[in-house]
Amino acid sequence: MAYKYIYNLVLNQEPGTLILDKDKIERFIPGQDKKAPAEENALDAAGCHLMPSLIDVHVHLREPGFEYKEDISSGLAAAASGGFGRVMAMANTEPVNDNAVTTRFMLAQAEKAHPLGPFVHPVGALTRGLQGRELAPLAELAWAGCKAFSNDGIGVMDNELFRRAVEYSSDLKVLVIDHCEDHYLSSGGVVNEGRISNYLGLKGIPDIAESLQVSRDILLAAYLDTPIHLAHISCEASVELIYQAKQKSIPISAETCPHYLLWDENLVKNYNTMAKVNPPLRTRSDVLALRQAVNERVIDIVATDHAPHADFEKEVPFAQAPNGISGLDTALSLCLGLVDRNILKLEDLSRLMALAPARIFDLPACEFIRGQSADFILMDLKQDWTVDPDTMVSRGKNTPCLGEKLKGKVMAHFLNGIPVINRFS
Repeated sequence: MAYKYIYNLVLNQEPGTLILDKDKIERFIPGQDKKAPAEENALDAAGCHLMPSLIDVHVHLREPGFEYKEDISSGLAAAASGGFGRVMAMANTEPVNDNAVTTRFMLAQAEKAHPLGPFVHPVGALTRGLQGRELAPLAELAWAGCKAFSNDGIGVMDNELFRRAVEYSSDLKVLVIDHCEDHYLSSGGVVNEGRISNYLGLKGIPDIAESLQVSRDILLAAYLDTPIHLAHISCEASVELIYQAKQKSIPISAETCPHYLLWDENLVKNYNTMAKVNPPLRTRSDVLALRQAVNERVIDIVATDHAPHADFEKEVPFAQAPNGISGLDTALSLCLGLVDRNILKLEDLSRLMALAPARIFDLPACEFIRGQSADFILMDLKQDWTVDPDTMVSRGKNTPCLGEKLKGKVMAHFLNGIPVINRFS
């Protein structure tokens, strides 16, 4: 059902009524109004907070090739439930998304499963087969609909090749997302290198494996005067480099993930494969540095790096388990926990999870200005829910917060004025 009035809501701490004109924002009228307008097409928001529909610039939807973990239909259903109206799907599928046929297949699957949204924006492979040896047909991928290029999962070690990729992508006006990892330094590692890796007897991944590539990208961005986006930043050393780059106006942007803002390496002490992720969970000092970085806009975006796996894949010895955390269902509620503890503000989440992603990747986001697409969510900040296989929509149930009670739930999710999720009815 399309609504014209949504009343008894809160926008930026101010109660009021949102008026829609079909698929567009008409206006927000401040003021407490507990009663429904005379028209029938009105929704009582029950004191929920109004936020833009979120944008996740880093997800793994697994289709084609790994549908037993997730497919585009189930991944987008989880996105809708978690508040994400647009997701950027990485290229490490099977076959790899390094050709127009695969790109168009992903877009067609999304249109078939969720014609009203959420919407997929494929990320094309930077190199053929993600092998890091030769460039993928970037122009073909851009024309087919890829919103960015990345070798996510396998960093590009060849600096000359990476330079050419950035230059060519710039000509196409498409951003490169770099997976910052020096594979010579990280090879064989499964946890953060340090006290915990020694305690567990597991090979560690040093933070310099990330920060070394971050420094490479910053130097290239400065030399070429061309933007590069840095994926899933996990450590204080990288934050310091990004801060210095931004002080010099070097065109770098960066993301981190909820798990790097919340959890540290101690979570893997009992060989907890649910907490095995790449880059690995780092130290408490790294967590605090990242929290400061998102507050001070050194880190631009919070993305989920949604990486669903089948249950049996995580039920193996730690070193054999795949990396990844399923995040679309839980990301917003987990980040609301940071708001509840006064580490972030609700407006920060709108910036980090909607407005900044839209600006950096040239995607639409709702700022509740007249004429904008009516893409928004209604959040009940007080409602508790327990993370378990039944409450998670994604096929991937692999998260360290399984069994925990979180606060904050998406009660309604509107895209182009149509509710794709409505938990009020």
